Order: sequence, then C-alpha cells, then structure tokens
Amino acid sequence: MSDTPETTPEGTPEGTPEGTPETAPEVAHQAAPETPAAAPAVAAAPASHPDDTLILELKDGAVTIELLPALAPKHVERIKHLVRQGFYDNTPFHRVIEGFMAQGGDPSGTGTGGARDIGLADLEAEFSPPGKARFARGTCGMARTAHPHSASSQFFIMFAPASSLDGQYTIWGRVIAGMEAVDKIKRGTGGNGIVQGPDRLVKARIAADAPAA
Repeated sequence: MSDTPETTPEGTPEGTPEGTPETAPEVAHQAAPETPAAAPAVAAAPASHPDDTLILELKDGAVTIELLPALAPKHVERIKHLVRQGFYDNTPFHRVIEGFMAQGGDPSGTGTGGARDIGLADLEAEFSPPGKARFARGTCGMARTAHPHSASSQFFIMFAPASSLDGQYTIWGRVIAGMEAVDKIKRGTGGNGIVQGPDRLVKARIAADAPAA
C-alpha cells in the first residue's frame, strides 16, 4: 500500500519532495467493508521458525506475525533489519480505516516518512498472484506510492478481506495470534482514515532474538 489509500497513491516517489502520504489501498477499491467482528477469524497456525516470527507489542496485547520469505524475501529482510534497529518502536498507526486496515511504520506519523529517511533504498515489488496469496483478514502488506517499486517501511494489517489489493501490493506476513489486539487499534476519521492521537506500536521484535530463559 502506499502512504495514502491505494486508489490515492500513498505518496509520490521519493524523489518528489512533497509527496502525498504513502497510504494503503483506498477503501473505494474494496467491496463492502466488513467489521472486524463479522470478518472471519484468522486461521490458527503453528508459529514458524523463530527467525521468521515477528512479535508486535500493542497497547492491548501482543500480536504474532508469521513472516513469509517465500513470498517476499526482500521485504522480509527489510522488516527484520528495521525491527532489529528499533526503527518501529513507538511508531504510530497513523491511518486506520474501520473494516479495512491499520497502517503504520512511519516514525514521522505523517504518512510520507519511512526507511528512505535513514538512507535505505526503496524496494522492488514482490507481488504475489492471487492464486498464491490473497489479502485476507490478518494479512500483512507493504504500503507504497503510486509507483509499484516504492515500498520502504510502511506496512498495513488487514481487518477484513480486500480482493482488490490482490497482486497490487506485496504480502510479507500474516497474523497467527493476537488479532484481537489489532482489532482494538484506534480508528481514524474521514475517508482517508487519518488518526488524531493515534495508538502506537510499543515494540517490535523477532522471536529468535528473545533472550534465553
């Protein structure tokens, strides 16, 4: 997704100084939104290898995400790198749309920032064909601008399925536990879902990095 909804490019490419926020796909592209309560639950699944398991500490609990390097190796590598640098800690969920998705990963909270601000190049798209992976409840995708090869650090987590995003945004993970904490992230207002006084991602970590008991 881009910093702004998919239909409205998140942001303009990095080289354009005043880009619009990188948003996630717009709600206009999705079918009638489902509320989290009505959306199907995320299928239970065993945790993947600890090095491919991401833990997000949110205000309402921990969220466990299975990283999917088989689908998006470069995006997974980027996320692991940023997590281990503490890049995502205390970052806001700046754009949250009821029945659609919660977007974060921009330390500035404006929707125009990202890892490019610390000197990392944008990523080439790693889109999955719908027959291989689809945007369902709990799917984690990468935001981008109108340019397909512009993902940086912003990401989104789906509250409900949105087939209009299939093959248009990179899928890099899926929630396997703690979706109830995602459902409680503070919603934004207006069509663009910008949040005033947003909830924050308290801390992100890779399971393999946890100290031995």
